Amino acid sequence: MTDGAIVCFGEMLLRLATPAGRPFADTQTLEVVVGGAEANVGVALSALGWPCRMATALPDNPLGDRALSALLASGIDTRGVVRGPGRMGLYMLETGASLRASRVTYDRAGSTFATIAPDRFDFDTLMDGARLLHLSGITAALGPNGLALAQAAMAAARRAGVPISFDPNYRETLWNAWDSDPRAAMHGLMAEADILFAGHRDVALLTGRAFSGDGPERRREAAEAAFALFPRLRLMASTARQTVSQSHHRLAARVDTRDACHQTQALDITDIVDRIGTGDAFAAGVLHGWLLGQDTGGMAQTGLALGALKHAIPGDFCRISPAELAAFTGQGGDVSR
Repeated sequence: MTDGAIVCFGEMLLRLATPAGRPFADTQTLEVVVGGAEANVGVALSALGWPCRMATALPDNPLGDRALSALLASGIDTRGVVRGPGRMGLYMLETGASLRASRVTYDRAGSTFATIAPDRFDFDTLMDGARLLHLSGITAALGPNGLALAQAAMAAARRAGVPISFDPNYRETLWNAWDSDPRAAMHGLMAEADILFAGHRDVALLTGRAFSGDGPERRREAAEAAFALFPRLRLMASTARQTVSQSHHRLAARVDTRDACHQTQALDITDIVDRIGTGDAFAAGVLHGWLLGQDTGGMAQTGLALGALKHAIPGDFCRISPAELAAFTGQGGDVSR
């Protein structure tokens, strides 16, 4: 598969969401959309013109068909998708409003992806000629088998000389569901990353040191600790979010390399349609800038722009074209005709 594709590896999910502002105790309908952290990144990059391949395991049933169709409709190469028995992972979103936060409940234990053997994937073929591997800590959080899956994918990327992009995406409820050691597991995975989507809290978890997120200098201190801890690491990206209300957030972005850094001004994001997937859109924006050869300022601004735009798009996926991204000003506008 020598096509220069970006390989995204991880579990795909179905999201069952209540109507805006309605709790589960008082709803009769649920919206169904396809998502998943790694797939979200792949779909966003595909919309920006990059060839992307999804590697995952889907149940051989209509729900798996739904997820596969969503990938194909987004222009994703699905030759890395394995089908098998089992169930589709789900997550339920209770959509908040005003000062009441949204809430996520997972139902993904025993899913096809969580239980599939690592040798069901031909990782060496998947990495042949690939441009980048992107995956997240959510895979490892699914259990010992999930950790083995993430390690196998990273090992194949290293054998092929493919750079690795990793987002810890720490999910406490998933790690707490089994006898896990997230600090040790994350350390091993983050040590393999060339590009890391992590903030001062992630670095604090690994080092046992307290880092403040207040001010660019303190955030640089956390980045320098990560660079010292992980010799392979070339780039670290993160966001800082202030939640004013359910529909009003302030978001800033930061990108650090070993010899440079840039932190954006905070952007006010109002009238939020959907908060889910915005971090994945940010990651896709940074990777888009990295693939284009942008400097730290360009990558931070591109990541912030795509992450901000995702707040106005329902569902997990962010399909923004290069022209739409280039036209982003940080302010709303009238109808484009």
